[in-house]
Amino acid sequence: MTTLGQTTSPPGEELRTIIVTGASSGIGAYCAHALKKEGWRVFATARKPEDIAALEADGIEAFYLDYTEPGSIEALVASVLERTSGRLDALFNNGAYGQPGAVEDLPVEALRQQFEANVFGWHDLTRRVVPVMRGQGHGRLVHCSSILGLAPLPFRGAYSASKHAIEGLMLSLYQELRGSGIHVSLIEPGAVKSKIATNSLPWFLANIDHENSVHRLAYAAQLKRLRAGGSTSRLKPGPEVVYAALRHALLSRRPRPHYVVTVPARIGAILKRIVPSSVLYRLLAKRA
Repeated sequence: MTTLGQTTSPPGEELRTIIVTGASSGIGAYCAHALKKEGWRVFATARKPEDIAALEADGIEAFYLDYTEPGSIEALVASVLERTSGRLDALFNNGAYGQPGAVEDLPVEALRQQFEANVFGWHDLTRRVVPVMRGQGHGRLVHCSSILGLAPLPFRGAYSASKHAIEGLMLSLYQELRGSGIHVSLIEPGAVKSKIATNSLPWFLANIDHENSVHRLAYAAQLKRLRAGGSTSRLKPGPEVVYAALRHALLSRRPRPHYVVTVPARIGAILKRIVPSSVLYRLLAKRA
């Protein structure tokens, strides 16, 4: 892995620049702050004014971004490029949310909203920065996917589908950009400490008729977990494990297309390769 000393730009050179989305908390916030400490010029995004103000109070240049609002994506890119004289070294697509619920209980509009935020917005932002990176001859595009994009779980069909879509879309881009100097990487974490479970609760309550569902007993257990902030396992690592992968993807001369992060995620990825599908999905169903 690239050493710590290689992160700060040499004297006389401009700081490396990066957009980090979803930086209000969890993975995005940790990575934005860690990158700034290591000498990057970080342009972080959030949706709430108080989160933007908190980032700015920490010396991070912060902007409003909602992936479901194309105008905010356009404005973000224009503002960043104006500040950097048209240069951008890296993008870390991270902002997302999870829509819980069984597939048969999932309204089409809820699935559409999930894809607007988790797929179409990422695609829009990525397309806007690729020409900049092509023009300068280098760049890093890193996307925070999920192990659920490789091995889905019950009741997480919408989120898993959005991550499957990101995997397919960005791995195609990875191949299309070969030789351009632009590298594409996907980070596929298992569960890490974040607010994604807490943030998923309103989406569940708004879109899933859990009281009248055939899955109401399973939902009762899920509601309890969501209201408690998700899994309370002491073994769940913090966002620093994702940052280690991000750092390698940004700095290595040979960044990987895949970074499977956390032990459970690595086990899941291995099982998918060696275990018959019928057995694998039976094992995964027990984790729901």
